[in-house]
Amino acid sequence: MPLSHLDQVTLLKDILNNHQTDCCGSTAECEQLERLAKSLIVNAQVNQNVKNVLEDVYNYSQQGAQTADLDQHILTNQENLSQWVNDIGQYS
Repeated sequence: MPLSHLDQVTLLKDILNNHQTDCCGSTAECEQLERLAKSLIVNAQVNQNVKNVLEDVYNYSQQGAQTADLDQHILTNQENLSQWVNDIGQYS
């Protein structure tokens, strides 16, 4: 059974929160974030303001999946991670 867009948003926020609090993550998590963001961006039920944030999350996850030092990538984006979770929470 596919996840609803609200379930997808919840999962996306959970992964971003984990990256922010743990300061580490996995390539698989970045790939999952990429898929979730892409799916939500094309979903007509998602608020346009969230889609703007999702574009940033998509770029973050793409870079994270391809970097040699994922932990450093996550550390570099600490402020962004917190802001994205807050922004997505406001509009979802």
